[in-house]
This record gives sequence, C-alpha cells and structure tokens, in this order.
Amino acid sequence: MLAGYNHFKNLEGNAGYAKFKGVVMPKLAVGFTGLLLLVGGASIITGFATNVGLAALILFLIPVTFQMHPFWKETDPMKKMGEKINFEKNLALLGAILMLLALGVPWMNSF
Repeated sequence: MLAGYNHFKNLEGNAGYAKFKGVVMPKLAVGFTGLLLLVGGASIITGFATNVGLAALILFLIPVTFQMHPFWKETDPMKKMGEKINFEKNLALLGAILMLLALGVPWMNSF
C-alpha cells in the first residue's frame, strides 16, 4: 500500500521516470499502477476480496517488471546490476503472490 501511496504522492516524478523508460501515457500509467498497488495491498491486509487484490498485484508486476527493469538492455555494469536486482525482486514478489493463491483464500485462516 505504501508503494501505491507513493505513486500518487510523487506522481510527477514517477511519470517522468516512466516516460524515460518508454511508458505510453506515463501519468495515467503511474496512476493506474498506483491504484493496483493500493487495491492489492488493502486486500492482503484486510483479507477482503483477496483474489481481486492478488490479481491486481499480478497485473501490476508482470508488465512493470519487464518495462521498467530491462537489465538485458543496459551496457553500464552498475546500472545493469541495479536493474537486474529490481527485476529479480519483482519476480520474487510475483512468486510470493502465486504462493498466496496456492494456499487458498483466505490464507489468514490457514494458520
């Protein structure tokens, strides 16, 4: 949820960075992805509509990971390493979300 909040709090800066990364309609994209993060985070925290929230996070992570962190395009070793770390972090988050789906909903009652 914090990441979603920050998408809106820093909308102009994030939109500028998204534009630099080649995102079409960056301001709209940042707002939409911020909404996905808020919905996803709120659903996990509250246990309400968790399948919708997890779907929102998956919808966020798949395109954002490949669009914003294409480490294979970087030639500078330090930039490449930073992008690869963020790419792999997003894949790890995606894996965690898929595990939550596999646990059954609501997973909070699984403990």
